[in-house]
This record gives sequence, C-alpha cells and structure tokens, in this order.
Amino acid sequence: MKFHVIKQDNDTSARIGSIQTDHGKFETPIFMPVATSAAIKGVHVKDLTENVNPDVILSNTYHLYLRPGIKIIENAGGLHNFMNWNKNILTDSGGYQVYSLSNNRKINSDGVKFKSHIDGSYHFFRPEDAIDIQRSIGADVIMAFDECTPYPCDKIYARKSMELTHKWLKRCIVRFNSTESKYLHNQVLLPIVQGGMHKDLRTISAEFVTSMDLPGNAIGGLSVGEPHELMYEMSETVCSILPKNKPRYLMGVGTPLNLIENIGLGVDMFDCVLPTRNARNGMLFTSEGTINIKNEKWKNDHSQIDLNGNTFVDSSYTKAYLRHLFSINENLGKQIATIHNLGFYKWIIDSTKKAIKSGEFISWKNKMNKKLNNRL
Repeated sequence: MKFHVIKQDNDTSARIGSIQTDHGKFETPIFMPVATSAAIKGVHVKDLTENVNPDVILSNTYHLYLRPGIKIIENAGGLHNFMNWNKNILTDSGGYQVYSLSNNRKINSDGVKFKSHIDGSYHFFRPEDAIDIQRSIGADVIMAFDECTPYPCDKIYARKSMELTHKWLKRCIVRFNSTESKYLHNQVLLPIVQGGMHKDLRTISAEFVTSMDLPGNAIGGLSVGEPHELMYEMSETVCSILPKNKPRYLMGVGTPLNLIENIGLGVDMFDCVLPTRNARNGMLFTSEGTINIKNEKWKNDHSQIDLNGNTFVDSSYTKAYLRHLFSINENLGKQIATIHNLGFYKWIIDSTKKAIKSGEFISWKNKMNKKLNNRL
C-alpha cells in the first residue's frame, strides 16, 4: 500500500491523500460502507457501485468466521470473488466484538473466548488466529487484533487493556510476516491505537504504534459512548503523534459532523454502520438536516427525498412515497433509504475534499455544522 499527501489545508490538519493497493487507487478522506457479513443489507452490488461507488468497503472477521465460515470463502477464491466485489476490502479483526459482546466473552493474555451469538458455541481467538482468518478472507487491508477499551472505564483498566493490545500487536506482526497472501493480491496489516479517554495513555499507545512502522495506523476505542468533544480531544492527541506520511484510520466513526470535525484533525479514513442502520430505521441524513421519514409530517410531502441528493433514489422517489413504504413495512423503503444515506455520506466526503482543494475548509465546515444539526 502506497500513500502520499496531495493537498494539505493551510488552516487545519485536513488533507487530501492518495492510496494505491493491488485493487486500485483511491483518494482520502474516504468513508467505507460496512458490509459486516459480506453484504450491505438490502443493497445489490450493482446498485451500490452505480449510485455510491465506494472505493473500499469493510467486512468483519468474526462474523464471516461464524457464517458462512472460512472454508467456504476460501473455496470461492476469497471474499472478493465470494461477494463479486472487485475493489478494495478492509476487514476488522474481531477486536470490536471483544467490546460489543462483553457479556459473551472472556479475555486472557493469550486471546479471547467468545460465545457465539448464533448457536451458543464457544470459539477462542488468538492474535495469530485473527491474522490467519484474515489471510483466508483475503481483504486488502487487515487489522491487528486488539481490545476495544470500553467507556467509561478507570485508568488502571485502560492501561492494562492498552498494554494487552500492544502485546497482541507484536504477535500479529510476527504471524503476518511469517505468512503470505492466499490470493493474487498483496495484503497490508494496520495497528490500532488504544488507551481509553486518557491523553497520556493515548500518547503512549500512539508512540508505540508509530514505532512498529506499518503502512498506516488506526485509532480505535472511540465512538463508544463518550461525548463528542472528548472524542475530538483524543483524536487530536493521537493524530498529532502519528506520522504524516501514512494514512490515519478512525474506526467506527461516525455522524456526518463527526467525519467533518475529525477530517479537520487529520483523519483520512472512516467506517461506520450509522448511515445504513439509521436508514433501516427511517432516519435520513440530508443536505439540510436529518429526517425521520416515519413522522406524520411527511405523509403528503411529494417533494424529492433530497433536492441536492446525488443518487437515483433522490430524484426518483418522494418523501410521501418513502414514508408510505415504511408505514407498510416494505423492504424497498429500507433499500431506498440505505442508498440515499450512503450517497449522502459520499457527498459529504466529496464536498469536504472540494473545500480543502479550494482553501475553504473552515468556512464550509462551519456552514455544514449549522445545517447538519437541523432536525427537519
């Protein structure tokens, strides 16, 4: 993976970069839609590419390991072939499930014992297993196995969690360097900064991760329930330490406002389930604010979903029609809303890059902060 900075904003840490992998070149900042189990729920690859056209999507190691299982993915020739996706894929290592499945797992220094949320069976993940599974999945960018530190947690636990993540990272690197890609493209391994909501621990972790000298760096353990201002404080602390000549990936973030703010702090890559999950619940992000399409006020509104929308659903369907689909629990409504929200996130990223190129990032950010806080 090759990265270089194309344009640096003069007033903030926002920047435009370029990343080259064996599956193609793409610009940053970038938002990566989440296809947890090899699918963005309710959306065909054809509709995704023709309307949103993301350069990278994200899938999850833990979920793919459980279903369909690694052998099936290997027999298909890797995840790209299995889901008919010819662009870049990034896989989370399963570390987030250490956090999200906290009631169904036990951690020790060797790894994590999970209880399957599907059938109750038990599975043990070591850092080495996370690498081996991701080798079999075949994503272009794979993540080190970590513990996503919960919020809130005391500093003693946060330190122990960070130190465990660092030990696991070393083991991941050894395993990665002793194995090869199973398919015709190269893979890269990224480490993850942890440390909870403690600036000194975040500093220690960022410095340690930097010393590993991997092709890029990720920031984990944010967007786990903390106030947004605290998220920005931790992000700024870490970005000030991570090297400028490598991409910075903020995991699991976030709202459109979160994206814009963190881009200004120097983040290059994002992923989040928010646009797709909110869409399935009738919550739409638009250029003028957020909409709950289930509300009565949209029942007889025959205007476009978003006048500034850039997907076919925005000009093809009205708010009244979309509300009708949700009112009768028609799956088409969820599909339309999902395509719209992902298209909106692409518009946010594209508009941000345009503002950086023109030197108007701060004024554009301030204007969007006002609009995106509106509830229509």
